[in-house]
Amino acid sequence: MTKRITQRELRNSSGEIMRALDRGEAFVVTRNGTEVGELHPVRRRRFVAADAALAAFSGAPRIDAARLRSDVDAVLDEDSTPRA
Repeated sequence: MTKRITQRELRNSSGEIMRALDRGEAFVVTRNGTEVGELHPVRRRRFVAADAALAAFSGAPRIDAARLRSDVDAVLDEDSTPRA
């Protein structure tokens, strides 16, 4: 559950709030009773081993490089002439 804190609590207890963020807690900051922001822990990136990534994509269809290039060329304009 997200805890509501006032702007004053954020200012006066910033160290305690930072430690709570480290523990995974989230906060909604209010000013004069109106919600003005959210504080939540940053999501940590998870390392995925190469063999796990390869296994996840093992059933994916192969990419036809010539067809991919043709599709990209049909959509993108590679004209380097300035437009202005």
